[in-house]
Amino acid sequence: MATALPIAPDSADPTFDELLAARPALSLHARDGLLVEEVPLARIAAEYGTPTWVYSAGTLRRRFRALKAALEGAGLQASIHYATKANDNQAVLRVLRAEGAGADIVSAGELRATMAAGIPAGETVFSGVGKTLEEIRFALTQGIFQLNAESVEEIDMISAVASEMGVKAPVSLRVNPDVDARTHAKITTGKAENKFGIAYDDALPLYTRMASLPGIRPIGIATHIGSQITDGMSAYRAAYARLAEMVHALRAHNLPVERVDCGGGLGIPYRDEVAPTPEALAGAIKATLGGLGIPVMLEPGRWLVGPAGFLLASVVLQKRGAARRFLVLDAAMNDLLRPAMYEAWHGIVPVSPLARTAALSSADIVGPVCESGDTFAKGRLMPEMVPGDLVAILDAGAYGAVMSSTYNARPLAAEVLVDGARAALVRVRQTHEDLLASQRLPEWLAG
Repeated sequence: MATALPIAPDSADPTFDELLAARPALSLHARDGLLVEEVPLARIAAEYGTPTWVYSAGTLRRRFRALKAALEGAGLQASIHYATKANDNQAVLRVLRAEGAGADIVSAGELRATMAAGIPAGETVFSGVGKTLEEIRFALTQGIFQLNAESVEEIDMISAVASEMGVKAPVSLRVNPDVDARTHAKITTGKAENKFGIAYDDALPLYTRMASLPGIRPIGIATHIGSQITDGMSAYRAAYARLAEMVHALRAHNLPVERVDCGGGLGIPYRDEVAPTPEALAGAIKATLGGLGIPVMLEPGRWLVGPAGFLLASVVLQKRGAARRFLVLDAAMNDLLRPAMYEAWHGIVPVSPLARTAALSSADIVGPVCESGDTFAKGRLMPEMVPGDLVAILDAGAYGAVMSSTYNARPLAAEVLVDGARAALVRVRQTHEDLLASQRLPEWLAG
């Protein structure tokens, strides 16, 4: 039996009820409390402890299919390469692979992870500004689908490695279109001052040079203008229009262009943002690149996995300060860094069904780490809570577990995949013994 939580009075934030209504994987049961798909979060906490990451397989499938349908509906010849940096859990990768996803990776470690999950290197794009010689060699050995080159220096490195190996490296030139995506400064990547890509005016002469180098097969151009883009399609349209101009310029010089890599960055509504739809993105691609007659590629990360993940945490204590109430959780900034690093807003919902009738008052929701920045939310309307009460931090599937650390000697949290009525541990909780196991003492201290 599903029930509604009360409307929080005098709050500009979404209510509990509004947060749940916008997230199909979540529901509130009168007896079992908050569910992810058909599994009570309280059951997961009882079996696996807290803090624990919880992922919804159904959400992953639903969102991938929605993006695929939008691209097909626009008549685009498009492939989807999941941005592994958002969440590299093997179970998450396997769910997406079963839907047909390729991969976008930024390290040899991510390439190994995606191959282990069944995504072949031949369907994988290798991005990133700092590929080492060893990483380039490994990627070429595995038959990488595409290397996105981001500098003159990197192109020379690829040429040298590929020539030594006696192969032709498939290289796409990442172009920086100098477009402001109007997202957070730390996750914008398409402006002239960012470290990513080749300056637009340098792209044609560099592509020409690339075509003459040994060991390189130029295959197209790529871009990525930022992450968590929610400000409509204007930035995408501007960037893709510049890419279309570049394709025409390359063709005018009889240079080969096999495909265009459109990058990722489509945002999600963490709070009450009006996020663009897959249909809007597909329309922007069709309007600007659809007439080129070549395939396009997308590299979504956050849009696919962000809403599929939740950080389940327990209340350690409720502290009454001189002017504020603090809910101290057993999760911390070492688990979910986004609020501390990006001032990011995440919905936080009590798991107990009793919260639907409780009075609400302002509280700061914090972790136990010895940093003032270890704060998940300030001034949230929450019920009175006691030690052991559970909360779910929403939309934590992207840039959550992958950015975790062991700061304050806090072991990495467990991860659980929910699929309908089934739940399974997909990463074992790290132990304190694990933290010490890899450390070594020099012989002069070992006595």
